[in-house]
Amino acid sequence: MKGIDIARAYWEQCGRPMMAAQFGDLLPLCAVGLTGSGSECYGYDDGVSADHDYEPGFMIFLPGENVVDRRRAFLLERAYDRLPREFMGLRRGLMAPVGGARRGVIRTAEHFTDRVGAPDGILTLGQWLQIPEHALSEAVNGVIFRDDYGEVSRIRAGLARYPEDVRRKKLAGNLLLMGQSGQYNYARCIRHGETGAAQLAAVEFVRSAMHAVFLLNGVYMPYYKWQFRAMRSLPRLSLLPELMEYLITTGNDGDMAAEKQRVMEGVAQDVIGELKRQGLTRADCDDLEKHAYSVNDAVEDGQLRNAHVLSAIQ
Repeated sequence: MKGIDIARAYWEQCGRPMMAAQFGDLLPLCAVGLTGSGSECYGYDDGVSADHDYEPGFMIFLPGENVVDRRRAFLLERAYDRLPREFMGLRRGLMAPVGGARRGVIRTAEHFTDRVGAPDGILTLGQWLQIPEHALSEAVNGVIFRDDYGEVSRIRAGLARYPEDVRRKKLAGNLLLMGQSGQYNYARCIRHGETGAAQLAAVEFVRSAMHAVFLLNGVYMPYYKWQFRAMRSLPRLSLLPELMEYLITTGNDGDMAAEKQRVMEGVAQDVIGELKRQGLTRADCDDLEKHAYSVNDAVEDGQLRNAHVLSAIQ
């Protein structure tokens, strides 16, 4: 059973009865779910995942002290800590005095401040550009089981995807890097006999291409160890992960280098095709650099559009 299903069952069988009996007044004011760091929050957990930070538990989100005072929050924390230590064959670790970092009672404002730097999830253009993409992914992943108060769901909805100008700026930068590394520098490194540098170019191409694919799907790219897993489930360009794995796990000698160049060009053309399908580029060529500047030209905010094309790259 997946971690999210275990968390839901633990809430339904242990958490909800406890709250109904002792904190019925707080149920309309809280949200409950599982989100944040950890493979279980993405549904990617498996047998390996159980080796650390894997236990039954859920998150109870509370609004500010003007709605739920400190004393009631503390009592709820204590009650959560008294929930059964073992559930479905898993053992829950000891909680910190003010709740666990990933589970337990959490103030909504503190949770989103930790994730994105804003207690209400309202971000400036600069914040949208600077926040690591995996942090945004962790702010909106997982499942909220109930949210009578609506605050957590509202914030998550506002953070669900990049503003269009930000998406285009980030996409433009990654397209430019794809072109530089895959359509230009890889072949030059091979001709120089620099096979190590050629592999770096292949890695740079794959990294930028993966960013582009997630941006074209309107989905945040998660932490690096889950990027290939997440990419395979995307609705658009989901067949590319195997090609990208090939590019970064093979050598750069002789015929292999020529084949890798063809693969990179094929990936580039797939991405360009998706750009055209979404109406994101006016360029009519096979050159990723030209498409990068075409995407950048469509950014509506003048200051952002005129900033360096790579200014949104992390």
